[in-house]
This record gives sequence, C-alpha cells and structure tokens, in this order.
Amino acid sequence: MAYPLPTADCLKGRAVLVTGAGAGLGRAAALAYARHGAEVVLLDCHVRALEAVYDAIVEAGGPTPIAHPLDLAVATPADYAALGTALRGEVGHLDGILHNAAVLEMLTPLVFHPYDIWTQTLQVNLTAPFLLTQACLPLLTEASDAAVIFTSDACAVHPKGYWGAYGVAKAGADNLALMWASELSNTNVRIHVLDPGPARTEMRLRTHPGAPTASWPTPEALMPAYVGLMAATGRAYQGLRVHAGEWMGEAGMPSVATG
Repeated sequence: MAYPLPTADCLKGRAVLVTGAGAGLGRAAALAYARHGAEVVLLDCHVRALEAVYDAIVEAGGPTPIAHPLDLAVATPADYAALGTALRGEVGHLDGILHNAAVLEMLTPLVFHPYDIWTQTLQVNLTAPFLLTQACLPLLTEASDAAVIFTSDACAVHPKGYWGAYGVAKAGADNLALMWASELSNTNVRIHVLDPGPARTEMRLRTHPGAPTASWPTPEALMPAYVGLMAATGRAYQGLRVHAGEWMGEAGMPSVATG
C-alpha cells in the first residue's frame, strides 16, 4: 500500500485536538500539525509541559494554539461536555482528534496487578477516548472532513503476558475505534487506528530497559503517518489499522518493525 507524503499546508484551516500533547509522540504530533497549518488544541494534565509546547508552536510561527489542562485519570463526563462547549466557543469548529494520551505504570503478572492501577489505566487509555469522542462528535460531524486517530499498540492484536490493564485497554480501544468507524461510515467523520511501533519515548524506555534505543525512530520521524492520516489524504485509510513505521518507510526513511 502506498502512503502519500503530507504537503506543507495540508492541515491549513483545520482545528485538531491532541491528548497527551505535553511530551513524546503527542508533543511531536502537536508541533507537526501546527507546522502543517492546523490550529492545535493542546490537552494534557501537566501544565508546564503544555505551556512549553504552546510556546514552541508560537515561536515556530504556527497558528496560535489553545491549551486545555485536563487530567484524564479523573475527568468526568461533565468535564468532557464542558470541553466540547469550550471548543465551540473558543474555536468554533473541530476537524480532528488524536487520542494519544496513555499511562502504563508497570509490567506485572495479572495475579499481582493492583486494582487502583488497573482502573486508572482503563480510565485513561480506554474510557477517556470514548468520552472525548462522544463529547466532540457534534463538532466533528459539522466539519466537511474530520479525522479521529486512535493510538494502538502491538499488544492490542498480539496479547502478551505482563501487559495487564494497558494491553486490555489497547485491545478495547482498537475495537472501540472500529465500532465508531462502522457507526460513522455514512458521515464526514473518519476513524483511524495508528500503531506507532517502537519509538524513543519515555514510556518505551521504561518498558524496554536496556533495549537498543538507537534502532528506534524518534517521535518526529514517525510524523508522516500522523499528519497524513489527519489530512484529507487519510480518507483512503478509513477504518484501517496503519503502522507508522511503514508510512515512514514510504517517506523515504528506513522502515521499522512494529512489534
């Protein structure tokens, strides 16, 4: 399958919300979206990290972003409804969501998995994408072309021991995304499942200590897939599971295994 390279202004005029925008893949995506013309809504629970990304976008000359501090681990349906209302008032439209925020506290046998970490992990990685999509759907359906990207993981389709609530949540999020894709197939809202594969992020370093990090791509190197799916070119991949490393390979960079 051929993956097109994003053009310089492919997101011009679009408003895109990024969760977990303060660091790692979320930060890289927020900067990439702004660089391609999008007005980015930055969502994270770490205010200082949000401010740093906000400043970086402004300094780079991108459209002025909007920062929304929100802790997905404790957010309620009312909080998401309030966010949807705020977006309508502050931006007026919404053309995309990147569900990137994730928590993975530990790798542990299920028999020892703490209940509080189990529930928090499901809340952030599965319940939050459901509630956020639901709250923003009225704005998304008003857009001529809207994209919602769910971030996946290899353990979502290849269950592995010790991945606990994170693996369960990612499998659930994949199915949630495909349910949304089916239900929204006759609308202007398209749904994508994106597996970034291994990348040089803080989470990956914690789960794979001692691994050959130099062989992993940086978050920035994976951005062709993130931008390509969010742009109009993403229409061809509605409801499909895309591997960012493969898209990166199409962009003329080394392809990376997604395991």
